[in-house]
Amino acid sequence: GNHIGGHNQRLEFLGDAVVGLIVGDYLFHRFPGKSEGELTKMRAAVVCESSLAKAATRLGIGQYLLMGKGEKYGGGATRPSNLADAFEALVGALYIELGIDTIRTFVLSFLKPEIEKVISGDYGDYKTQFQELVQKHSNGLVEYQIISETGPDHEKEFVAGLFRSGQLISQGKGRTKKEAEQNAAHQALIQM
Repeated sequence: GNHIGGHNQRLEFLGDAVVGLIVGDYLFHRFPGKSEGELTKMRAAVVCESSLAKAATRLGIGQYLLMGKGEKYGGGATRPSNLADAFEALVGALYIELGIDTIRTFVLSFLKPEIEKVISGDYGDYKTQFQELVQKHSNGLVEYQIISETGPDHEKEFVAGLFRSGQLISQGKGRTKKEAEQNAAHQALIQM
């Protein structure tokens, strides 16, 4: 690609790491009791494409995106992936200029609504996401069944199966039935 495009991708790469670090650091200190797995899920929910795209929209970044004509008329400036990339590139550039401590507040403030969502426990609900997807595309009955249960009481591992109209679509493992079901739904989402 051209030099600018290449430059932006390098900044996106850096910005992605910086946003991940700032959000991870914030969650780490805010939730001393949460496990690595929980924190990872929370961070992923905050730094996912749709969240970063929303942050970019709050910043009004879309109107500054330099694009080819075709991309612009094709709604390129409002496409979530472009907005998310632009937000990351901006953060990368600011990080180089100002350093991480200066931009920490900036990043957290533009991601505030997403951070508050995960703080209220609204993250990684794959069962709901899968249900919504199924309802949109077809009406198959979705059921979860625990296929197996192994290990002693304090270290049980459950395997849940997600069935759609009686057919096994995916499986997930977890320490609790609920976690196994969530992971089965997550797998199904990945497959779709």
